[in-house]
Amino acid sequence: MEQEFSLTAETRGDCLVVATSGYVNNTGGQAIAEEFNKHFTGGVKRVVINLAQSKVVNSIGMSFLIEIIERLEEVGGKLVFTNLDPGVEKMLSIMGLFNFAGKEKSVEDALQSFAQQ
Repeated sequence: MEQEFSLTAETRGDCLVVATSGYVNNTGGQAIAEEFNKHFTGGVKRVVINLAQSKVVNSIGMSFLIEIIERLEEVGGKLVFTNLDPGVEKMLSIMGLFNFAGKEKSVEDALQSFAQQ
């Protein structure tokens, strides 16, 4: 049975950290985008999406992630994915998202990579 989607979000300095749980489909993707939009209007330009508890991202969910990446690129921002399931990492790679977004093993690694930029 499919796990119901949920997310938590917090800001750490000038970074938004979103942790998802469940299937990132149209509902999950929209929830991520809405959370991003709340913080983007406040000036957040660095986003970490922790997908440790999300083992599936479908094409509609992916379209929301691409939209976030595009909006961040417009303002010189960046998105980093963390804690990727091998299947999700492969899909993101096939779609070419790592040409525009980063990936790190953990949220802490992602935040450290932002600090070094």
